[in-house]
Amino acid sequence: MSYTTVHLGMDDIDSPRGGCTTHFACILAEKLEQFHVQWLDYPNLIRLNPNIPFRTRGNGAVALRFVVRSEMIAQILTMTRNMTVNYVERGYPNTNPGLVVVTGEPPDELMTLAGRTLWRTVPIALAQRIIQRNSLKHFSMGNGRGLIGSLSAIGNQLTDDHTYEYLAYRSIDACSQERGVDARSVFDMDKMMGDKLFSNIDPMTGEVLIAPRGPDPVIYGIRGERPYYVTEAAEHVRSVQAKDRWMIMRTNQGTGEHLTHRVSVCDLRPYMAAVIQGRVVSPPRMIEGGHVIFSVADETGKIDCAIYEPAGELRENALMLAPNDDVTLHSGVRPAASNHGLTLNVEGFEVLEMSETVVFSNPVCPQCGKRMTSAGQGKGFKCTACGFKGRDSTKTETSVTRGLERGLYLPPPRAQRHLTRPKTRTTKRNSGVPTRLMHEWHYP
Repeated sequence: MSYTTVHLGMDDIDSPRGGCTTHFACILAEKLEQFHVQWLDYPNLIRLNPNIPFRTRGNGAVALRFVVRSEMIAQILTMTRNMTVNYVERGYPNTNPGLVVVTGEPPDELMTLAGRTLWRTVPIALAQRIIQRNSLKHFSMGNGRGLIGSLSAIGNQLTDDHTYEYLAYRSIDACSQERGVDARSVFDMDKMMGDKLFSNIDPMTGEVLIAPRGPDPVIYGIRGERPYYVTEAAEHVRSVQAKDRWMIMRTNQGTGEHLTHRVSVCDLRPYMAAVIQGRVVSPPRMIEGGHVIFSVADETGKIDCAIYEPAGELRENALMLAPNDDVTLHSGVRPAASNHGLTLNVEGFEVLEMSETVVFSNPVCPQCGKRMTSAGQGKGFKCTACGFKGRDSTKTETSVTRGLERGLYLPPPRAQRHLTRPKTRTTKRNSGVPTRLMHEWHYP
């Protein structure tokens, strides 16, 4: 009797009107138990480049990794394919499900692809060529875009930093009803768990962040540093809707994994997730809609930057930037349009060095202490209070204290992306694949 290691990747099994790739993965994990699989890891939730326009919501793909009797693989593939066809919402043009199966060790080019999909756009044809070169079993619907995420989820084995999320689901039939997550229970849970969790409440507004707003099956998702932390936290959250099922996922959320490539201005391309280091060349200003606009430049060029209204307090920080400040921008690249050129959508920024801001003012009268006025070009200054004239008097320079300091500035948690590394995780790193899983990490 032989056994085989299987990596099963899936993506785009959802749509804005309902359904969810992680919910599908939770159902599939339950079904796989009948094959007596040996789980090698928690389900991996891999968030991809958040700037890609061809996505439904969070641009997340899932990989399930397990060992199973070799003769069961064909049956598992047939079952998974049939489940996908029955689950997806057909007729929505942006939903293009994909499934990929890798047996044994994933090919190196899947790791390369996984790295690329975190910050670049990837054509469907590239995914198809990889599948063909490696003779990988797969299934897709629509244009096959889900194959990109499926391959990437398999290739990203989360060997570096990672976090965990406890996802509670309602039944599909209940998706039109209010979730009814009790805010007080979330506040109490978050206070009790402290820095074992992250990004579950916005500290500025008190907004509960664990419950999505859409019609998907997720009731809530609790993000934290360890699987047993998020499991403990979930025991304290109350909701009107009952949990139909739940699952723990290991994920790259909160790691900043998409922002690891420093790019020169001249090399920026649409939809990149990129880190740009440069100097501020135009003072920030707020425009209609509450968006903040400014420009930065490096030795290769200049580009406009935007911090949009939902970024909240980050806009106030940006308005305190001044020309010649040295900054590092964490950004997505917005393509040019008829009313603007290529633009950086700034997710956060770090102030490296601040320029000195100087205010020039008329000198003070040495006799009476009043502020003097100009006596005319080349004639110095005169005091209208006491009549003193100072032909050699000059304007005084005063350094202005800036409201900004060197350091990292991020939007509040309510405006952060799934991949954004929050300030509470700045010094935290979880590494390595778990050698043993919790006894209960999904239900049913």
